[in-house]
Amino acid sequence: MKFVDEAIIKVEAGHGGNGCLSFRREKFIPKGGPDGGDGGDGGSVYFEASTDLNTLVDFRYKRHYKAGNGQSGMGGNCTGKKGDDLTIKVPVGTLIYDVDTGELLGDIKEPGVPVLIAQGGFHGLGNTRYKSSVNRSPRQTSPGSPGESRHLRLELRVLADVGLLGLPNAGKSTLIRAVSSSKAKVADYPFTTLHPSLGVVSISSHKSFVMADIPGLIEGASTGAGLGHRFLKHLSRTCILLHVIDIAPLDESDPVASAKAIIHELAEYNPELLQKPRWLVLNKIDMIPDEIIRNEKIKTIIDGLNWKDKVFTISAISGEGTQQLCYSLMQLIDEMRESEA
Repeated sequence: MKFVDEAIIKVEAGHGGNGCLSFRREKFIPKGGPDGGDGGDGGSVYFEASTDLNTLVDFRYKRHYKAGNGQSGMGGNCTGKKGDDLTIKVPVGTLIYDVDTGELLGDIKEPGVPVLIAQGGFHGLGNTRYKSSVNRSPRQTSPGSPGESRHLRLELRVLADVGLLGLPNAGKSTLIRAVSSSKAKVADYPFTTLHPSLGVVSISSHKSFVMADIPGLIEGASTGAGLGHRFLKHLSRTCILLHVIDIAPLDESDPVASAKAIIHELAEYNPELLQKPRWLVLNKIDMIPDEIIRNEKIKTIIDGLNWKDKVFTISAISGEGTQQLCYSLMQLIDEMRESEA
């Protein structure tokens, strides 16, 4: 299924039903009093998270959504039927913005919890409501009020505990396949990953976390180059970022310069991302079998980046070092979850 993480739609709540102008007219009661009923309230528009959805692609094909109108009141003091509410299902992690004001209307994160976005119109009043001691036969009614109408921008931000950063071909897709059930595409060419890929990493029967692989970043990503700029926003909800570096690139490029380019793009896009915990993951150590040369390479990269946080050396393709990495991630995530509880 095509991955779509933004959509523009219009939603309309239902209008309230009009009040009824009616008088009681029965045999032997030629001048009965007013009996016009109230209208029904208009239906409202709600959004609700669904774990069965992972893209906004459906909103590319249908862009207009409308709740039911309230029915007008009737004689005999009969109230009009309320308009049907409309509940729109979206993926977990969807943000809803008002296009006209830019206001954030809802952050849809909890499945099964509907969030009101457009309020239905209020019902109109029938002439029975206007009966008084000085006006026994009122001919006054009120119309139902219109429902809210909004142009919305839907923005999906995937919910993941761990985000993978790195240049194209750093081995991120291979890593997420190795440690989770994700079937992320893997091949020897840039931009294998064309949209965010999620994988659940299970540490035990009751402990797991979600890892997100976004398309590889290149220099200039924050201003629109490559693919990664569209998906940097998905890193905003993560607890920790893993900076994956190819320790032995086939094109013999400088890993330090590559890593600095990624850090620069993060800072340009959103400096707050740099405040998240970031661990360095040196991948493809199997490509340097000589331990002395490998250790020298690792030291050069760490010194070149002046890296002070944790460093892990792994081979995603063979699995070497990945278990320790996942255990360490789970420990940190548990600590962060406990501190937020």
